[in-house]
Amino acid sequence: MSLASSLGTAQAIFRNTGQQTSVLTTNVSNDGNDNYARRQTVVVQTVYGATMVQTERSQQMALLRQFSNSTSQQSAQDTLLEGLETLSSTLGGNDYELSTATYLANLQSSLQSFAAAPGEYALASTVVTDAIDVANSLNNAAAATQSLRADTDAQIAEQVESLNKLLAEFKTVNDTVVRLTATGADADNYLDRRDTLVKEISGIVGVSINMRDFGDMVLYTSDGTTLFETDPREVTFTRTNTYDATVSGNAVYIDGTPVRAGVGGNTDGQGTLSALVQLRDVIAPTFQTQLDEVARGLIEAFAESDPNGVDPDMPGLFTWPGGTTLTSGVVEPGLSALIRVNTAVRSDSGGDPMLIRDGGINGATYVQNTGGSSGFTDLINAYVDELSADRSFSADADLTTATSLMSFSSDSIGWLEEYRSNATTASENKTALYERTYQTYSTKTGVSLDEELSLLLDVEQSYKAAAKLVSTIDEMLQAVLEMAG
Repeated sequence: MSLASSLGTAQAIFRNTGQQTSVLTTNVSNDGNDNYARRQTVVVQTVYGATMVQTERSQQMALLRQFSNSTSQQSAQDTLLEGLETLSSTLGGNDYELSTATYLANLQSSLQSFAAAPGEYALASTVVTDAIDVANSLNNAAAATQSLRADTDAQIAEQVESLNKLLAEFKTVNDTVVRLTATGADADNYLDRRDTLVKEISGIVGVSINMRDFGDMVLYTSDGTTLFETDPREVTFTRTNTYDATVSGNAVYIDGTPVRAGVGGNTDGQGTLSALVQLRDVIAPTFQTQLDEVARGLIEAFAESDPNGVDPDMPGLFTWPGGTTLTSGVVEPGLSALIRVNTAVRSDSGGDPMLIRDGGINGATYVQNTGGSSGFTDLINAYVDELSADRSFSADADLTTATSLMSFSSDSIGWLEEYRSNATTASENKTALYERTYQTYSTKTGVSLDEELSLLLDVEQSYKAAAKLVSTIDEMLQAVLEMAG
């Protein structure tokens, strides 16, 4: 080997180690950055015999697909669980002390006490107070349910806005990746940003990734709707500001296709949008229907009948602004928000609680205790029996259609808590899957500080070898100059 070729070799080593050091120090500075894919250097030999360093990015497309999928599943499940916990909080604590079922049990107990001493005004007042608690619990639960729907609708609007912004940025980054890849330029930083955008998008809506020439990426939703292909598809949503039981929320459209609501406590939805739609359009309305059916059952159970069979049945202890009886088994939307205790029995409104014993809440023709007996219990006992008697409920409530009012109100709690329990278990499982996927993805694409420092030591040894070679060449050149004299 000539001195000139040896010097060229040393220069190549210095050049290559400089490039390697630059890449390794960049890796080290990004240790802990989840949105950075590790770069690695490879020394290759050209067709002319020279050596050079190529930089390769740790790209794991299969793992990225799996990671985005687990992100979509976890975000949907956590969103659903959060909404269910909000609904569950309306029931109170572990003993469901704020639930309608609890207040109904108190009302039944006070009725039984009143039946044992029907002449006691204080016991009649207790029945009225417990009845007010029942009505208030239904009013509050209905308000909380519709508040959840309104809040969910607002979250949908925010998520749609975020998704459109992410897709707009995705186009800019993707176009840059395609251009740089086609010209052979370094696109690694833009690839990092694009992968980050994919992760963020997958948290909002499930995505499927397809690759084309020059690194061009196409995104589809988990249901197969085109989300991005050269240009982002339009994601549209019109917000509804005020909700009640008669209002239906607007759909979210991606490229003209509505986003499907998730199904079940272990939701099959992917991304926050599907879970939010499930909460707003499936779970909350079903719970509202259950509340409305409890309210209808109460009005039926305490309705007054004309003992002579002339006048129609009328709402008694419990009434509503409609002021008429309701059709058995047919939902009256929003009834739980409207039910109230009749002012005729409320002493704070000038009423007489003893009408619960005697009848006549709707006037003299509905009086049952025509003799004015202080020991009259027929009507009170009838109310107690009505609370435990089977009646028809709508199948839309997703509960048993023929059961007692007491059982139906308890079953409503069970329905919600079973939903929440399933969602909790599923959230734990999906979080575990997400964490395992994240660890695998991070291991393959992330920076290991120990590995980078070890490689820096190897590069240092190469640099020392080149420096030693230059030193040797210098000594040889000095010897040659001295001989030349």
